[in-house]
Amino acid sequence: MKLDFASEKPIYLQLAEGLEDAILSGGFPEGEQVPSTTEISVTYQINPATALKGINLLVANGILYKKRGVGMFVCDGAKAQILKQRQEAFYQNFILPLVAEAEKLGLNQQEVLDLFRKGFDHA
Repeated sequence: MKLDFASEKPIYLQLAEGLEDAILSGGFPEGEQVPSTTEISVTYQINPATALKGINLLVANGILYKKRGVGMFVCDGAKAQILKQRQEAFYQNFILPLVAEAEKLGLNQQEVLDLFRKGFDHA
């Protein structure tokens, strides 16, 4: 996980997204423990309160849960939940604006799909 201190995105959000990425990639399987806020703050040289804020965001979203006296763990179903949330964000942030722009350009659905396929061919 890499934190960009020059980014406009707050560090705690970058941390939360980085942990979500690790869950999606299998780095932190469901039921497994994630690093403590102390470990995170030392590793990334950030304030422990910032690390805690990122962790607490994931707890509030049902991605992590706390075992008192032991640490934070990945919830069962966390991976599916992250995928669902990110797919909805993708739809809202990319697909809807893409459709709006396509309509402005007079592109029909098939033309947009052809351009989309062309994009995948170049990736």
